[in-house]
Amino acid sequence: MKIITLNCGSSSVKYALFDMPSRKRLSYGIVQRVTLTGSFIEHYDAHNQKSTHRRECPTHAVAIALVMEFLTNPQAGGIKDLAEVNGFGHRVVHGGEKFTSAVVINDEVIRSVAEFSMLAPLHNPANLAGIRAAMQLAPDVPHVAIFDTAFLATMPPHAYIYALPYEWYEKYHIRRYGFHGTSHGYVSKRAAAFLGRKPAAVNLITLHIGNGVSITAVKDGAAYDHSMGFTPLEGAVMGTRCGDIDPAIPLYVMQQENLSSAEMESILNRNSGLLGITGKYVDRRDILAAMQAGDKRAVLSFEIECYRLRKYIGAYLAALGRVDAVVFTAGVGENSPRHRAKICEGLDGLGIKLAEDRNRQAVGGQEEMEINAPDSPVKVLVIPTNEELAFAEEVFSLVGKGRDNLY
Repeated sequence: MKIITLNCGSSSVKYALFDMPSRKRLSYGIVQRVTLTGSFIEHYDAHNQKSTHRRECPTHAVAIALVMEFLTNPQAGGIKDLAEVNGFGHRVVHGGEKFTSAVVINDEVIRSVAEFSMLAPLHNPANLAGIRAAMQLAPDVPHVAIFDTAFLATMPPHAYIYALPYEWYEKYHIRRYGFHGTSHGYVSKRAAAFLGRKPAAVNLITLHIGNGVSITAVKDGAAYDHSMGFTPLEGAVMGTRCGDIDPAIPLYVMQQENLSSAEMESILNRNSGLLGITGKYVDRRDILAAMQAGDKRAVLSFEIECYRLRKYIGAYLAALGRVDAVVFTAGVGENSPRHRAKICEGLDGLGIKLAEDRNRQAVGGQEEMEINAPDSPVKVLVIPTNEELAFAEEVFSLVGKGRDNLY
């Protein structure tokens, strides 16, 4: 069966076409600068050949129509027309406490996603725009919502309730939700398969390290704790987000600088993290190059980021009691041996030992690798994430024949 996955951001649309259950990706791409001027699409065919075309996309509906035009291209699309499509998978960032798994979209789901927009104002409205546009183009095909928060819904109350007035949770639903759940869920299942076990038989610490960074403690195959919180701002140091800080700091600086809450929110989300420390770098490759050139603030940002992640690993080792593997994924996690080595530095006493040669070889994000030393009690794995494939698997599990044999 043919499945299209859509990941609509505020100014972009990522897409892919899969044949299931073979898991073969037939084509994929991204539309950039949606709702802005200078929009363009980058499309890749089954042979990974890229083509770029400029087309103004003032709305997500126009962008989705452009995507369908390229997916039905006779030479590079993968399907002749939308009549061949058996299902759509839509990424939705926030499902609140209502959605703990993927669901087939109906009017009630759409209303709920709209309601949760107050919890994810930068994401859910764009997700919803993509859903509505695709459903208008293919109204007779099942559309499935896959929620970033769903895999993390198994966290126990003592892990997700904040030490704040409890009525805030009751009235405003303030709690830890966590994000990147699709990625953490996918790599945890792949890690279990790599170890030759069923997902319910493993305890893991999964580190999704990209521009956004999050860590999940996985107990018996289910999320037990997670670094991000009510929003993606909490947790590790990220490209532009500050992560964990003393909550009094924003209040103090707002008073000193006469800043509004909106201005402070922008600083914490867009001008902090590695960018805030270095003053100019977000991309870890730029930071590593600057370190080589003697940039002290680049060195400091690297030390801070890796130290924070090392502390999370230690905390989650304590929370889980027993850990079978530490799993690195996403852009930096899959491609930076130097980050992995620094993060795991000094953890030998906790049973985590890297093999330097294996760690250096694990780059490119193409294969699953074990990078721990032979005598390491805890395995250390590099598992490439594939959120688009995870979306397709969720759709297949709901409207196809299930995914019992996918892992």
